[in-house]
Amino acid sequence: MDVLSDVLAICRAERAVTARFHLSAPWGLHSSGVSGAVMIRMARGAPWWVEVAGSAPLRVEPGDLVMMPLGTAHRMSAEPHAPTVPFAQLLTQRTPGARDEAPLDLSHGGGGAVCDMFSALLWFSAYCRHSVLSVLPPLIHVRASELPTAFVLAASMETLVTETLDQRPGWRLSASRMGELLLINILRGHLLRGTGPAEASWWRGLSDPAIARSIAAMHREPARSWTVEALAREAAMSRSRFSDRFKALVGDTPMGYLGGHRMALAAEQLEAGHLPLAQVAQGAGYESDKVFARAFRRWAGLSPTAYAKREVARRTAMGSPHTAQASG
Repeated sequence: MDVLSDVLAICRAERAVTARFHLSAPWGLHSSGVSGAVMIRMARGAPWWVEVAGSAPLRVEPGDLVMMPLGTAHRMSAEPHAPTVPFAQLLTQRTPGARDEAPLDLSHGGGGAVCDMFSALLWFSAYCRHSVLSVLPPLIHVRASELPTAFVLAASMETLVTETLDQRPGWRLSASRMGELLLINILRGHLLRGTGPAEASWWRGLSDPAIARSIAAMHREPARSWTVEALAREAAMSRSRFSDRFKALVGDTPMGYLGGHRMALAAEQLEAGHLPLAQVAQGAGYESDKVFARAFRRWAGLSPTAYAKREVARRTAMGSPHTAQASG
């Protein structure tokens, strides 16, 4: 059983914006964050430091990977607590008018010890944002010294950025797909190291084989008319024991989790805009689009139509390549 694959199967990267920064000490940069984007960074050369709000500066060694699943604002520098400048300031080095998704290749710093940083911003689909990324910590640090596959991941990250800089045919699609593989492997390493979120979530549910079987069943057939009894049979547990164990690990009832999973799938379809509301409702396990619309409003705080319009506006305002590059 591979439940992590079931959970991540529809986490698709819609696009990627990449950069290579040639940083020389002393240097310091701060990013205001990019809402809805996954940030992944890896560097060669000198060690560096990263800090998110509420946490102490973290030393990052060459070949380590750092991921911010929620596009969190953060500071980076050659030394902890060093002065920083905004990423947008580096954009002044770009050729005027170059504001598309072409990757950045910029230099910054005072001429000392060199840190070559490879960076990627990845926009994932609605389901991934709502059901996977939302339960992760703001910063994940994959240490090359602790994970056997870290060397391969670091090489993949470097290749992802280098290929985009070369801009050979297919580079945009290649960057998105390689970004997906990096996300999967970083999360797998995070899970295997036992450093997943301490709070109840689907992540903790995967640690229990019986509960994991029920989660896998819901992900395989989200539109099925599931009952607690049917899910308990998937887990080979009594109804009461299953319900108690599921709530303790996942932090929600089985039917509550199923409802959230269905709504996240529906949000993905609504953002894509390819299906009529009736089909979106049916895919989420609802025979009536009116009943679905009421359930979706309870979940999102907006009607399906209003949600779709909001997301289009948000992605236009926050997800433009130029805005993303300015934010780092």
